[in-house]
Amino acid sequence: MIRNIAFDLGGVVVALSYEQAVKRFEELGLRDARKHLDAFCQKGIFGDLEKGMISPEEFRAELSQLVGRELSHDECKYAWHGYVEAVPQKNLQMLLRLRELGYKVCLLSNTNPYMMQWAKSNEFDGNGHSIEYYFDHLYLSYECKQMKPSAEIFRMMLDGQQSSAEETLFIDDGQKNIEAAKALGIHTLFPENNEDWTEPLERLLGIDK
Repeated sequence: MIRNIAFDLGGVVVALSYEQAVKRFEELGLRDARKHLDAFCQKGIFGDLEKGMISPEEFRAELSQLVGRELSHDECKYAWHGYVEAVPQKNLQMLLRLRELGYKVCLLSNTNPYMMQWAKSNEFDGNGHSIEYYFDHLYLSYECKQMKPSAEIFRMMLDGQQSSAEETLFIDDGQKNIEAAKALGIHTLFPENNEDWTEPLERLLGIDK
């Protein structure tokens, strides 16, 4: 019986725009932004930031070198926030409903301090609430020092939630992440990027509308 539900952030809770992110980093002067950025798992200094190997300040300095001019913290935050196309209210309402029904609800995300500076602010949902209002706990790659699809970050989430794999459902739009969860015996739901997952989830859990 499923008691614990873990959600990805970009492409699931939040509508993702890879193209907008590329455009914003290009605006900063990163001409080959498409080569550096990924929709699911970052690499290079972008991956180092999301894995917690470098600080936001170190990332800013490294990116400044790449683009050939001094960038500000706010410019980096602006570029990273390009990944956010929208925050669908339907998704947020489902998260609250799941908690009301007694499910443990957590976030399991490859992300970074620039993105979470926005998400943890009262600007997140447009109604004065941060992302923490919607989840029991956040498992963030840069804090866990692990990134999906590493098995270790899934184990950290299971331990933190005090739930077994058999009791856990993981929702993500990345195939490698889904495969990693399945390998651990975790139930999965695999929506396409930005696809509505609320109705399939209701069916899977047997929740009445």
